Amino acid sequence: MEGTNPVNKKLAAALSGGAVLVLALSGCSDDGNKKLDDWAKKVCDSVQPQSKKIADANAAIQKETSDNSSPGDVQKTDSKAFKDMSDAYKSMGDAVKKAGAPPVDDGKKKTDDAVKELNAISKSYGDLKKQVDGLDTKNQADFADGLKDVAGELDKLSKSGNEALEKLQEGEVGKAMGKQDSCKSASATPSGKS
Repeated sequence: MEGTNPVNKKLAAALSGGAVLVLALSGCSDDGNKKLDDWAKKVCDSVQPQSKKIADANAAIQKETSDNSSPGDVQKTDSKAFKDMSDAYKSMGDAVKKAGAPPVDDGKKKTDDAVKELNAISKSYGDLKKQVDGLDTKNQADFADGLKDVAGELDKLSKSGNEALEKLQEGEVGKAMGKQDSCKSASATPSGKS
C-alpha cells in the first residue's frame, strides 16, 4: 500500500478548487454609504468564522489525502470535514438572510438567490458526507472507486456554486464588503504552507 493513492490526490485537488468560493472579495474601498457599510459588516463578521471552518475542513482532507492513510482514517476525516462544510454553508446562508437585503438595486433578489445557493451547497456537502459514510473501507479498490465518485461530485460543486454569491458581491456591495477587516481576512485565507 505504499505511495499515495492517486484518487486521494484527485480528491485533494477537487477540494482546493472548491473550498472558499464564498469570499472572493475585492479589497478596494470607497466612501460608501453608512447603511451599506453596516450591512457589509454584519455579513462579513458572521461569515468570517464559517470561512475559517471551511478552510480548516479543507486542510484536514488535504492532509489526510496526502498522508498514506488507511481507508478508515480517510473516511472518518472526510466525513467530519463534509459535515463541517455543510454546517458552515448553512450558517452563512442564515447570516446573509438575517442581514436582510443590502440597500442597493435588486438587493432583495440578490440576497434571496445567495441564501438559496448557500443552502443548496450545504445540502450538497451533506450528501457527500452520506456518500463517504457509505463507502466500503474493507476493500481498498472499492473504496478508491467510491472516492473517485466523491471527487467528481466535489469538482462539480466547486465549479457550479457561486454565481448568486458573485452577483451579491457586485458593485457597491463588493466594495463595502472589501472594506471590512473580517472579510479581508476571510478572503485572504492561506492555502496551507507548502
